[in-house]
Amino acid sequence: MPLFDAEALDIADYLKAEPAVDDIHTDQTHRQGVAALTLGAIGVVYGDIGTSPIYAFREALKATGAAVPGAAEVLGILSLLIWTLVLIVTVKYVFVLLRADNRGEGGILSLYTLVRLATGRRSVPVLVLALAGAALFAGDAAITPAISVLSAVEGLGLILPSLSAYVIPITLGILVALFFVQRRGTASVARLFGPICAIWFLVLAGLGLWHIADEPSVLEAFNPVWGVGFLLQHPGVAFLVLGAVFLAVTGGEALYADLGHFGRRPIMLAWFALVLPALVLNYLGQGAMVLAHPELAEESFFAMAPEAVLPLLVVLATAATVIASQAVITGAFSMARGAIQLGFLPRLRIVHTAEGQSGQIYIGAVNWLLLWGVLWLVLSFGSSSALASAYGIAVTGTMVLTSVLGVLYLVRSGRLRAPVAVLLAAPILGVELVFLASNAMKIADGGYVPVVVAAVVGMLMWAWWRGTQAVKARVAKLAISVPNFVRMMRNSSVNVIPGTAFFLTGDPGIVPSALLHNIKHNRVLHEQTVLLTVETLRVPYATADERVTVEPLGGCFVRLILRFGFMETPNVSRAMAHARAAGLKFDVMASTFFLGRRRAVATGHGMELVMDRIYVALSRMAADPTDFYHLPRDRVVELGERVAI
Repeated sequence: MPLFDAEALDIADYLKAEPAVDDIHTDQTHRQGVAALTLGAIGVVYGDIGTSPIYAFREALKATGAAVPGAAEVLGILSLLIWTLVLIVTVKYVFVLLRADNRGEGGILSLYTLVRLATGRRSVPVLVLALAGAALFAGDAAITPAISVLSAVEGLGLILPSLSAYVIPITLGILVALFFVQRRGTASVARLFGPICAIWFLVLAGLGLWHIADEPSVLEAFNPVWGVGFLLQHPGVAFLVLGAVFLAVTGGEALYADLGHFGRRPIMLAWFALVLPALVLNYLGQGAMVLAHPELAEESFFAMAPEAVLPLLVVLATAATVIASQAVITGAFSMARGAIQLGFLPRLRIVHTAEGQSGQIYIGAVNWLLLWGVLWLVLSFGSSSALASAYGIAVTGTMVLTSVLGVLYLVRSGRLRAPVAVLLAAPILGVELVFLASNAMKIADGGYVPVVVAAVVGMLMWAWWRGTQAVKARVAKLAISVPNFVRMMRNSSVNVIPGTAFFLTGDPGIVPSALLHNIKHNRVLHEQTVLLTVETLRVPYATADERVTVEPLGGCFVRLILRFGFMETPNVSRAMAHARAAGLKFDVMASTFFLGRRRAVATGHGMELVMDRIYVALSRMAADPTDFYHLPRDRVVELGERVAI
C-alpha cells in the first residue's frame, strides 16, 4: 500500500547522495562477532526482565496474604516463577517466535505484516489485533521506567531510613534526566549497557548461590508439583499470586522485538548462558533466605546483600533499571516509526541520532508524551508495590495477541494445519490467558492505567487508518488515470519549460492533484515531468533491487517509484542515487518538487463525525512532508486542496 512519508534534507545532502547503496540497510549482525552481539543483547534485550527479581518474588509473597510465609507458599511461588520463565520465555519466544522473522526483524508489527503477506489481502480483524498489540505496548512503555527506577531507588531506605523521604524526588530526577538525553542519542553510552547488565546478572547469580545454602531444600521448587499444589490449595489468592508471578517475565516481548538488532543466535546464547541461570538462581536464593529468615520477606531482594555491600547493590540496581528503561524507550521509538510507515499514525518528525545506525532514532512527540506519563505514574502511585498492580495487564495483553498472530501466521503461511497449530499453541496461550485474567482482577487497583492508555492510543491509530482510507477513496473517485492524461497532453497547448519537476503522488496510477493545479493555474509543463510515488513495503527494509523503478510513460512524462521498508525512514534525496543508476537523468539545480497538501474536512454524523474530527486533528500534527521526505527545502512547491471525508 503506497504511503507518503519522509524526513529533512538540504541541497548538500542531496548532492552527497552518491553511491547508490548508501541508504540500503545492511545487517549489522554480520559485521559484529557473536560475542559482541551477545553482550549487547544482555544489555538491551534483557534489561527489563533482568530487573524483575527486585520486585516479582516480593509481590508474589505479599499476594499470598501469609503473615509468615512457609514452605508451601515459598516453594509454590518459586515453582511458578521458574516454570513461567521456561514456558513463556524459553519455549514461546526463544524456541518459536525468534524463528518467525520478517527479513530478520521481529515484534508484533513485523508479525502482523507476515500474516498480511501470507494472507495476500487486508483483514480488518487481523489489523485490529495488530493495533491493539501496538497500543498495549504504549502502556507498557509508560509503566516500565516508572516501576523499574522506583523499585531500585527504594533501596535507599534500607541503607538509611531517613533517605526514604527522598525516594520520589530522586526517582523523578533520574527519569527527567533520562528522557532529556534522548534527543542527543544513546549510541555513545550504549556500549556500556552490555557490560553493566552482565555484571548485574553475575551479581544476581552470586547472591542467589550464596543464599541457597541457607535452605538447600529450596531446590525442590524445580518440581512443578509445588506450583500446581499451591494453586489448588490456595484458590482464594491463586489469581492474585499469578498476577504477581507474571512480573517475572515482563520484558519478554523484547526478545522478539529486538531480533533485528542482534539476531537469533546471540539472543539465545545470552538467555541460556547467563540470563536464565542468573534469574533462576536469584529467585531460589530469595526463597531460601525467606525460609530461613521469614522476617526478611518484605525486602527479599535487597536483604540478600550484606549491609556493607548494600549501597553498591542499590547503585548497580539503579543503573540496571535505567538501562531497562532506555531499552523500552528505544522500543517505543521503533514501534512508532513502524506504525507511521504502516499508516497507523501520522507523520512525526524522526531524528537519527547516530550516523550509520538506522535503529538509533528520536521522536520528540513520543518522548515527551512518555515522560509526562511516567512522571504522572510515579507521583500518583508513589511506590513500586502500588505500581505492580498496574504493570501486568499491558504485558499479558501484548503476549496473548502475539500468540494469536503467531498461530494465524503458522496457519496462513501453510507451515502447519489449523488443528495442529492450535493444539501446539494451546498450552502456552492457555497459561497466558490465565495470567491475563489474574491481572484483570487488579483493574481497580491501578490496572486501569495501561487499559486506558491502550484504548486512547488504539482509538487514535484506528481513526488515522480509517481517515487515510477515506481520503484515498475520495480522491480516487475524482482522479484521472495516468494513461489517459498522457494521451491528452500530447496535443495540448500547454507551454513546456526547461528543467525537471517531481510531482509526488500516493497512487502511481492516477495523476497527482498538484500537477493538475499547476497546469490549470500556470499553464506549463516541465520538459521532464516525473510522477514520484513513495511506497512502504510490507517488509522491514528494502533491498537495492527493490528500491527504485523508473518507467517512461511517453512524451515528457516518467514514472518513478521509490520503495522503503516499514522500519526505514524514507530519505528521497539519498534514494535519488538509485534513480540515477536506473537511468533517470536530471539536474539537481534545475529540479523542483511539487507537493499536494490535502486538508481534510470532517462531514460525518454521530460517531463517524467524532472519528473524522480526530483524524483532522491528527493530520494537523503531522510533520512537514518536506522534512519527513528529506526534500531540498528551497526546491519545494506546495499546492493545497480541501477533501471532505
